[in-house]
Amino acid sequence: MHARSLVNCITRHVPAATAALALVLALAPSAQAQRGGAPDPNRPVTSRAPGFELLGPATGGRVASVAGVIGDTTTWYIGSASGGVWKSTDGGHRFMPVFDSMAVQAIGALAVAPSNPNVVWAGTGEAWAVRDADIIGDGVYKSDDGGKTWKNMGLRETGRIARIIVNPGTPDIVYVCALGRLTAPQQERGVYKTTDGGKTWRRVLFVDENTGCSSLAMDAKNADVLYAGAWQVAMHPWAELSGGTGSGIYKSTDAGEHWTRIEDPGLPKAPVGKVAVAVAPTNPNRVYALMQTATQGSLWRSDDAGAHWTVVSHARDLIGRGGYYIHLVVSSGNADEVIVSSSSVWLSQDGGKTFRTVPWGGDNHDIWMDPRDPDHFAITNDAGARLTMTHGRTWNNVAIANGQVYHVALDHQIPYWVYGNRQDDGTFRGPSSGAEQGAAA
Repeated sequence: MHARSLVNCITRHVPAATAALALVLALAPSAQAQRGGAPDPNRPVTSRAPGFELLGPATGGRVASVAGVIGDTTTWYIGSASGGVWKSTDGGHRFMPVFDSMAVQAIGALAVAPSNPNVVWAGTGEAWAVRDADIIGDGVYKSDDGGKTWKNMGLRETGRIARIIVNPGTPDIVYVCALGRLTAPQQERGVYKTTDGGKTWRRVLFVDENTGCSSLAMDAKNADVLYAGAWQVAMHPWAELSGGTGSGIYKSTDAGEHWTRIEDPGLPKAPVGKVAVAVAPTNPNRVYALMQTATQGSLWRSDDAGAHWTVVSHARDLIGRGGYYIHLVVSSGNADEVIVSSSSVWLSQDGGKTFRTVPWGGDNHDIWMDPRDPDHFAITNDAGARLTMTHGRTWNNVAIANGQVYHVALDHQIPYWVYGNRQDDGTFRGPSSGAEQGAAA
């Protein structure tokens, strides 16, 4: 359970003695009644309605998505796995929730329109799929005022949205990479496109009812060229069955209107699991694909815009626990620099041939990098997010009040104490009143 959900499920319990005293006072005749006769039995009883308040813990939970603003190091949006969208306007020192009034709170993808930073998109339903209890969304949302207000723009049955790309020249052209609900075959998955700012949508890539879109990338020099990663997966209470003939890489050269599956002997043979794709911003002929396989490799590279591929790394750590990880970006300043988010952050500076871990976080998920400034990027993880303006030499660690709490219990003290356990962050206990003490059990 999310800490913000904890706000919505625990009220201030009035001790029994206090409640009894309140009842006696409410029923006692007033001095006015004693002097002027019996009280009116129809007089409405006035009392303060039960309310909710944050009890803690004030520690971070999983942040599933992040988006910055090109050329602006002060404005950030982060999407919680189960706690909505948060915004900062001071370089990430303070984040405020801006999505609480919406119907769902699981945020799978975020995107800011490059041509208008007031236009922000949020795709719901977490796409880092590791268990069938992950929260499903209800489509895609849009804000035209920098996150102040939001409107659901449809695609309500897509379940989980993994990526959103806004055309750099116009905010009206948007692509949505829909993974699907994963629990059963469905039609509402694949790549969707709008040319009117979300008023209408067309599904432009559909592999089959068992395969969704797990990744989407656009050529920074030609917005008509897109690559999509397709993932065949089924999620059951007893297992996540990842892999099949549907998984693969697809390419479009006409702004998503038509797609061709990339078939090359250099790519792994089916079955293949989750797929992530990335295009080097400085060299659109350089394309990378991180692919979940059993023994065939981990990272593939093309140097001719996807026509031919070569496996460049067999490092298993790049694709471990694939459903929960498998994401990469290419530096906006160097086609040979690749960042992979996994249980650790992996960095290659030789085109993917070798990788080393860097101390940029653990259990990592989304990455956003400024297309114009490779020093300005962010990485999200199970404990929050990390923001840098110095290419990882220094970091601003973000932990918002969205701790994911699995169980909640109360004791019988007066005032009572609250107990719970958190996603990847241990158990906790604390009083129901007073300042948070940070005690742990």
